[in-house]
Amino acid sequence: MPTSTAQPKHVKHMRQVLLWPIYLLPLDDDGPMENHWEHLKKTSPDNPWREIDDEFGDPKEFQARHYNEFVTFLPPVQRFLYGQGLGRAVFSTYGESPITVMRRTDIAKVRVTLDSGSAPVLLEVAHIDLYFFFDIDVALLAFEVSANDLPFEVSQEVLFRFGRAYPAYWEADGRGGHCPHKVEWLAKDGAVMATSDYEKKEKYLSFVCQHRAPAVASHWEFLLSPMVLHHSDRTGPIRYRQLEYYRMPYMVYLAMEDATALTRPDLVRLAIGSAPGDSGELPYSQQYLQDFERRHCYDRYCDLNPGARYGSRFMSTGHTLVVLGDAKDGFFADAESGVLSRFRHQHFLLFMIAHFQKAGLRMFSDRLVAIVSRLDVQNPKANRVFRRAIRHTLENFLRFEHRYWFHEISNHAQARELFAMTRGQLELDSLYDEVREELQDMGNFLEVEAMRRQNETVVRLTVVTILGLIGTITTGFLGMNLFAWSDQTTWWRTAAFLAVFVPTIVLTILTVAKSRRLSEWLDALADDSLSTGQKFRAFWRVWFPGK
Repeated sequence: MPTSTAQPKHVKHMRQVLLWPIYLLPLDDDGPMENHWEHLKKTSPDNPWREIDDEFGDPKEFQARHYNEFVTFLPPVQRFLYGQGLGRAVFSTYGESPITVMRRTDIAKVRVTLDSGSAPVLLEVAHIDLYFFFDIDVALLAFEVSANDLPFEVSQEVLFRFGRAYPAYWEADGRGGHCPHKVEWLAKDGAVMATSDYEKKEKYLSFVCQHRAPAVASHWEFLLSPMVLHHSDRTGPIRYRQLEYYRMPYMVYLAMEDATALTRPDLVRLAIGSAPGDSGELPYSQQYLQDFERRHCYDRYCDLNPGARYGSRFMSTGHTLVVLGDAKDGFFADAESGVLSRFRHQHFLLFMIAHFQKAGLRMFSDRLVAIVSRLDVQNPKANRVFRRAIRHTLENFLRFEHRYWFHEISNHAQARELFAMTRGQLELDSLYDEVREELQDMGNFLEVEAMRRQNETVVRLTVVTILGLIGTITTGFLGMNLFAWSDQTTWWRTAAFLAVFVPTIVLTILTVAKSRRLSEWLDALADDSLSTGQKFRAFWRVWFPGK
């Protein structure tokens, strides 16, 4: 593990929050989006998830940090995050928060062995939460861990390797590329609850070969249970698949013993989430990184001048959000009202909102692909299913657009600017425009199809009306009393009625069946440029189309 010999670099406190978005498969392929969390509310021995209430229940337990968090955001975002205090019984109304949070508390620690033979790093688990959103088939796993008194290079290695859903490749010794040697979930009594299996190369290769989708490491599968991977042979109440790259987005808080000891190459690696390297050598070319500070650093509260108070430095790439400061700075390390508190609450929420928006848009795009792939214009049932699915998706996207889509979330300068930086790096606006155009194309297709069916119906009715004039005139003639049939017997008049009625029914049915060809013949009959022979041949094709 290469290091620099300049100054000792030590992390007094490290905190990492992994944020893993997953796509929840519809419980009914042809139905609307579901409230998946309702299936996790059911208590059972194999279900460790429990719904948690927000902090707005008992005023006696409502703390100042909750208030500071609340007032950070604009009113529309407040309603999204917290609702309006109308109760949480009906999630579909405007005044209710559309967020449901499920939490598991059985995992107390994580033991991460970075390399074979190296001492493991023990991480304390702060919380493991699943965020569900009304009308959106997306869940976000928020996994917060912390550690104290680590060498900076070890912290970098943990940040680089920990949040891997599956290996990118395998090293010569069989270890999963860029993955820890071993990850273990530990219970409160120290018992091992689940262990990673990054080294099982055949498992991942065979899964991709069979399902055209990547497998998930065993410890992450265990963490999300009883939910199961979409292509897995296991059964579960909810099936999911991945939306993102195999490396999970994450946030990092580092309270350094001396933050000024970090060099520019250290900061670049920390921001982009790369492996530790030589502190005197940049990981990329100088030309590529010439505007690194402008693009990725937020230094409103950081003074880089020698001898000045360092403050807090924020670095963001969209995939990562890093908060760096000095552990000796009381405000930076304050867990109740300082930067650490804001990192765990305000900064987490703005990071979560941005990644939720991205996951939601990816979910809509994925769902549209699945809908279109089942379209068969020759199959009436498939057409009906397609139209219904598109209407449901358009309805859900409309609610997503008005309930979840924010360009600004706060008037506080730091929160507003960090959110804008993260959104820009995630390229949310271009992704939104792309999905919206796809939906508009689908909507236009539905309108064109509806007009086409309506036009065909009008053509058929027109042909039937024109040719029905013959029957109308005939029956009208019979009703003019030109013949003294009123003096005939009842059976004779009934027979005369049926002699007209039955052929009229047959003629109407035949006209509807041949309406398309008859409409073509009527067009030919009205075309002065066609000869009498051509018009006759057009009439002949009504009855004998192949000749």
